[in-house]
Amino acid sequence: MQSAFKKFVLRAALLFLAVPAFADVSKLSSDLLGLLSNPLGTTHVVIQFRNTPGLLDVLQITALGGKITNQYSSLPAVSVQLPNAVALLVSDLLNVAYITPDRVVAASLDYSAAAVNASTAQQYGLDGSGIGVAIIDSGIYEHPDLAKGNGWGSRVVYHESFVPKTNLDDFGHGTHVAGIVAGNGKSSTGATHPWRGIAPNANLVDLRVLDSKGVSSDIAVILAIDRAIQLKNRYNIRVINLSLGRPIYESSTFDPLCQAVNAAWRNGIVVVVAAGNLGRNGYATVLSPGNTPAAITVGAMKTLATYSRTDDLVASYSSKGPTVYDLTVKPDLVAPGNLVVSLLAPGSTLAAEFPANVVSNAYLRLSGTSMATPVVSGAVADLIQHDPSLSPDTIKARLMKTAFKSFPATSTAYEPSTGVSYTSQYDIYTIGAGYLDIAAALANHDIATASARSPHARYDAVHHQAYLVSDPATLWGNTVIWGDAATWGTNVFEPGLSGSAATWGTAATWGTAATWGTAATWGTAATWGTAATWGTAATWGTSGNGEK
Repeated sequence: MQSAFKKFVLRAALLFLAVPAFADVSKLSSDLLGLLSNPLGTTHVVIQFRNTPGLLDVLQITALGGKITNQYSSLPAVSVQLPNAVALLVSDLLNVAYITPDRVVAASLDYSAAAVNASTAQQYGLDGSGIGVAIIDSGIYEHPDLAKGNGWGSRVVYHESFVPKTNLDDFGHGTHVAGIVAGNGKSSTGATHPWRGIAPNANLVDLRVLDSKGVSSDIAVILAIDRAIQLKNRYNIRVINLSLGRPIYESSTFDPLCQAVNAAWRNGIVVVVAAGNLGRNGYATVLSPGNTPAAITVGAMKTLATYSRTDDLVASYSSKGPTVYDLTVKPDLVAPGNLVVSLLAPGSTLAAEFPANVVSNAYLRLSGTSMATPVVSGAVADLIQHDPSLSPDTIKARLMKTAFKSFPATSTAYEPSTGVSYTSQYDIYTIGAGYLDIAAALANHDIATASARSPHARYDAVHHQAYLVSDPATLWGNTVIWGDAATWGTNVFEPGLSGSAATWGTAATWGTAATWGTAATWGTAATWGTAATWGTAATWGTSGNGEK
């Protein structure tokens, strides 16, 4: 009895000391507020702190009825099963910075069709040897093309799953992504076009977050990024590939996925993220964590099944910037991502749902920014093998500056299943700094002496122009080496204003102010909030006809 009374007194004292008289809803994300309507329910949330949480923070949260499920080592945050009735009280704890729900995350997969081989790095004598690439995805099947060069053992040096699983890759997306990074083409030996990855001898760290339907959550992805940071030195992890995403609900400053990406970047890991596949919905369709300014965010190109890049076109589904809320200029690069053949995970959901895309018992066709992202991740592994001293900022800056920048003004794609045509403009919000060019990046020796965070755009409603706004602490716009024209090229600037950072295509891009930062951009929370939405074939396209 006395022990119970002491616990009651302790709890009451903590509440009295920690909770101010008026609750501050500004620390609660807008989509979380909608989930708190049932005061008797509970919600799984991510709580970010101003400073590293200590014992007092834990006691305060548990005293209010919260159950801490995970604490992260690389960023000041915890995940908590929180009673809805106390969310406002928790938000007012002095060390709490921001609270978000555990949101649905999914693979950035799109239309599937015929094959393309985007392997280019081997001609430079580099294959990613000794470099660890963390694939945060649906798992990696132990495919023969991921074996060591001598045939003994696997280059998938670590497996861990943060979601329930049956096989090594139930969905099939992660194995396909892994093959684009590091497949050695063993199963296609003797073929006219061997299907090798960009860094075919790199080691892979399999951190599984997507389930058999390609669905995940913020908490699982943050845990995986946290683990990659912890394992960095053991496996020389220098690259994280995130071919996944979800809608943006707030500034990247508060988004827990973006903060996890920032933590990895600060720890010397290059993070490469898919832009998303919502480009047909217009501008401001880049997904989180592709809105992280530090990250390399990748859009998708179509090779049109030719070796020359001069006829390549942007995929109409490739998500466009600037990002919602922050207006960050994204994507940073584009890379081949349409009609890509890579590794098949036997018995996987994708192989079963898209049998027409199965090339053989070893390979599968898929398209999307998910496929473009590992092309860049493989290129990063090759650059680091070439010069292990390169920082993430130097790598990002070199890839952007040396990217191929000759494009048409517009292109049109026709979708036969709907009879609709989609026109893309080749502006800074669609193709970023240009098309990945590994040869040019290897030949470049410029060093980044400041951050390579992507700049923001600012719209001048009076003159109907958008301008790049670079943080003075970043590389862009401050020197001849990293100036706007040098990095993004002159074709993405308004004719006659090249170098003034007045960006192209503003009328189509910006439209009315009502477009930006509103729920209309993404639709309702119900659209994104259920596993059923992400898990259906309708989300990713069912025709089997890729964009040509």
